[in-house]
Amino acid sequence: MGTRVLIVEDEEPLTLLLRYNLEAEGYEVDSVARGDEADLRLREQVPDLVLLDWMLPGLSGIELCRRIRARRETEQLPIIMLTARGEEGDRVRGLATGADDYIVKPFSVPELLARVRSLLRRAKPTFIAHLLTAGDIELDRETRRVRRSGKELHLGPTEFKLLEFLMQSPGRVFSREQLLDGVWGHDVYIDERTVDVHVGRLRKAINNSRQLDPIRTVRGAGYSFDETFSQDD
Repeated sequence: MGTRVLIVEDEEPLTLLLRYNLEAEGYEVDSVARGDEADLRLREQVPDLVLLDWMLPGLSGIELCRRIRARRETEQLPIIMLTARGEEGDRVRGLATGADDYIVKPFSVPELLARVRSLLRRAKPTFIAHLLTAGDIELDRETRRVRRSGKELHLGPTEFKLLEFLMQSPGRVFSREQLLDGVWGHDVYIDERTVDVHVGRLRKAINNSRQLDPIRTVRGAGYSFDETFSQDD
């Protein structure tokens, strides 16, 4: 059975967007639109992580978070609070109630996915694969090492994070803005062309003249990791 995520959100377009992206990452996804329904669902089956909206019909996200923390079966359940409230006092209140993380709408989907992975890694490390493989490339998250055809490659920390981010979603095209959010962080303000520089460095580190380039440039869109790159070897 895969890693299960429960979305508790009453905005249907946002729920559909989250479901699509989470399922694309390999998660099993369930969703409810009311806080009271979510409370009943959590008593029947405990997921591995909850994405919880602050403002909900039936029962508020804050009250539901309190109830989750009050029950022994769910007291350690990872919770990310989703809300339009961005004031510091609201963030403190959400975290003090028991949320593990807090993200303000509108948010970057790649950033949210990165936070989901980070929280699952801390809470349930066995759910996150330590070794990513594609073709003859292996990336080891534990040792922070990358090998190609058995030979160790020397990547800088940013190039390692960039390769890791791309390999987690092979075939998916990420814009420069999405890569900045997912690799550098949503609050870091640097020029999008910085992505091009680091992609160039990454390509130089993992390729030589006889090896196929797994990083695909999509004109006008961004970059992706091509998981089929080794089929012509």
